[in-house]
Amino acid sequence: MNLGRTVFAQLMSHAPMYEFKKCVSRYGGDRRPRGFSCWDQFLCLSFAQLTYRESLRDIQACLRSVQGKLYHMGFRGRVSKSTLSDANEVHDWRIYADFAHVLIAVARPMYSNESLGFDLDGTVYALDSTTIDLCLSVFPWAHFQSSKGAVKMHTLLDLRGSIPTFIEISDGKYADVRILDEIVPEPGSFYVMDRGYLDFERLHMFQRSGAFFVTRTKSNVLMRRRYSRNVDFSTGLISDHTVVLETADSFKHYPDPLRRVRYRDVEQDTTLVFLTNNFGLSALTIAQLYKSRWKVELFFKWIKQHLRIKAFYGNGENAVKAQIWTAIAVYVLVAILKKRLALEASLFQILQVLSVTLFEKTPILWAFDDTGSIETPAANSNQLRLLDL
Repeated sequence: MNLGRTVFAQLMSHAPMYEFKKCVSRYGGDRRPRGFSCWDQFLCLSFAQLTYRESLRDIQACLRSVQGKLYHMGFRGRVSKSTLSDANEVHDWRIYADFAHVLIAVARPMYSNESLGFDLDGTVYALDSTTIDLCLSVFPWAHFQSSKGAVKMHTLLDLRGSIPTFIEISDGKYADVRILDEIVPEPGSFYVMDRGYLDFERLHMFQRSGAFFVTRTKSNVLMRRRYSRNVDFSTGLISDHTVVLETADSFKHYPDPLRRVRYRDVEQDTTLVFLTNNFGLSALTIAQLYKSRWKVELFFKWIKQHLRIKAFYGNGENAVKAQIWTAIAVYVLVAILKKRLALEASLFQILQVLSVTLFEKTPILWAFDDTGSIETPAANSNQLRLLDL
């Protein structure tokens, strides 16, 4: 049993230390020891995310108030505002980015059987970006507008479990459509994106790779209809056509036929026109695929509301990116915990419970007895066996 380990230490035991050390070694993070390692920094930033700390001084005050427990929580360096500030500027943010991808690789198989809400085999990704506003005078490297700074978080979200699989952090001026150049399409997978990513030369890359895309068209895109299919008007569908691009430049970039589906959204009182390179699914499934894109927007809303990525503990680019990537790592770590401990509680509920029990020395399952765990620890249970599942 984990009666002698804090909830925070039990949570962090789900983060593979060996893989973290490999990430540190890759970028020489602890090459020049300063008494505060990359792991100490990760623990501090994770604690700040889980408890929504406001500043470095806030982090220092809270952790020093439980000084006697820090060693058993995994801390080895002395927690102070100055050492944490130095670490945020010096320790390469790519360490935490790579480690977040390690956790993503662990989490994705756990959610591979999650339902999409409609019948479809294969992986479905939603691509979008969110803008995080910054003060240009405080963050002069984050160019966006003449008097405003910002960074963008471009995210490719696996809709089975809402696990991010690709994240790129750029300045606010970076055009969304350019992120398509960074994505390697998976054959047979579906990529759902809004019309901000409508670039026929880039979309043809998905066609050549054997992947499928679903996006919305723009009013100025000229197309010529080749074939029409019957649709069930009672479902909201208006038409289902096979089309080709009509202008010479567009046809040069995308010479293959496309499928155009028109759908009437009664709730929003608007007509949506979708483009896809998939001709096998029903027209209604194409509309449902695009509707599922809202999950990536919910993901952005969730992490902005429940994690710390709108206010930062450092002003440098390295500090900002390290904090964002740690937030992603914490999100995925909580998702891993949910599956490994078979918790029925939502990610929000789990995060809330963790925020008030991190310093408790109790088996972590006991903290969720009233929030929907489907497993109840027996008096002689071995907590270590649960962590190995």
